[in-house]
Amino acid sequence: MSGAEIAVSVSCAAWTRALPEAELLCEKAALAALAGAPDDARPVAPSEVSIALADDALVRDLNSRYRGIDRPTDVLSFPAAEGDEPAPEGAPILLGDVVLAYETVLAEAEAEGKPLANHLAHLVAHGVLHLLGYDHVAEDDAREMEAIEIAILAGLGIADPYAASMTERAR
Repeated sequence: MSGAEIAVSVSCAAWTRALPEAELLCEKAALAALAGAPDDARPVAPSEVSIALADDALVRDLNSRYRGIDRPTDVLSFPAAEGDEPAPEGAPILLGDVVLAYETVLAEAEAEGKPLANHLAHLVAHGVLHLLGYDHVAEDDAREMEAIEIAILAGLGIADPYAASMTERAR
């Protein structure tokens, strides 16, 4: 998707120790998610997404403050609030922030036998889709969101992250 700016900040050095290409991987996954979202969900104007590669402590604090859940989670998405004032001429539209917790993401990747890079790409795409209005609370919405994620990740050469869980669901 042209016209999208992806800003990645790293507050947890473990990310770049484990994945020296973490920032580039986040940018690539976020751009793929923006480009791979259905037409009616894609931003029509230049946009910006902020991604923070953080640790469990920060994500736990954010999760507690904003969701009332006092534990870390893998990824949090904070869509930008729509304001009354339009963005300055030529400025990108801020879609929001995606924050990832290193220890939780690493533990999930290891538990699922997935490369950390692939799991990170999946969670970035997942977080960006949340910024675009997708959710997975209702089962139909979850299936739709998962299908979009699977297609985005396939475009990045990453296998279906839900394949194992779908097999388990069928049992």
